[in-house]
Amino acid sequence: MIRLQNVTKVFNEGTPNETIALRNISLHVRDGDYITIIGSNGAGKTTLFNLITGTFPPTEGKIFVRDQNVTRHPEYRRAKYIGRIFQDPLLGTASNMSLEHNMMICYKKGFKGLKISLNHKMRGYFKQQLVQLEMGLEERMKENVMLLSGGQRQALTLLMMVLSRPELILLDEHTAALDPKNAQIVLDLTTRFIGEYKLTTIMITHNMSQAIAYGNRLLMMDSGEIILDVEGKEKERLTVEKLIKKFHEIRHKTFETDEVLLSGDA
Repeated sequence: MIRLQNVTKVFNEGTPNETIALRNISLHVRDGDYITIIGSNGAGKTTLFNLITGTFPPTEGKIFVRDQNVTRHPEYRRAKYIGRIFQDPLLGTASNMSLEHNMMICYKKGFKGLKISLNHKMRGYFKQQLVQLEMGLEERMKENVMLLSGGQRQALTLLMMVLSRPELILLDEHTAALDPKNAQIVLDLTTRFIGEYKLTTIMITHNMSQAIAYGNRLLMMDSGEIILDVEGKEKERLTVEKLIKKFHEIRHKTFETDEVLLSGDA
């Protein structure tokens, strides 16, 4: 579905502040994949998402969606088939608008006939969808979203994204800013929606237990590279301890290789 081919991203290229955020990344995301990504700060996780969504182009390499080269397609064109939720619950909704108008905009992808289209039938549909969240939001549809809690807003953002029927959803630590109870509620909703709507998903998390427990595939990133890609039985056998051990083993091999290259013995 999504394919990255030898993608590199360099910021401030040719200056003293040059930073290589991604190094020759190649990744194939298949239809129905639910991929979790872990890695330390600066590993390149969010940069990877920004390249997929078209926030900025790669310095080198190509990006394909269903075999179409979208490397130079702007963000607004990709937004038609890619949904993204950020860590900050405030970023997914318009605070000064009502809950029902937020849902309408997302549902219609900015359809201009907003007030005309938001009729009794559509309100009934939205109310029915909100019941799934089990937060009582179906009784608060005319309230401004700014009155909702962080957990409620993130759950609403998730529902709105699902209603827009994206082909791919990107979850950028979407539960990290929530308290444990609300984080679990949103994570449970996420898993349920992914299963019900058969959504192709990539989720960034700092929680190794979550990365292991959710999804069919796990990626580990470090210093702008994908250093581990496991799925199936191999992923099922993982534990946090085994994952940490794999990380250190991979980094040790990389360190040894770098030393050989620098010494000129290769």
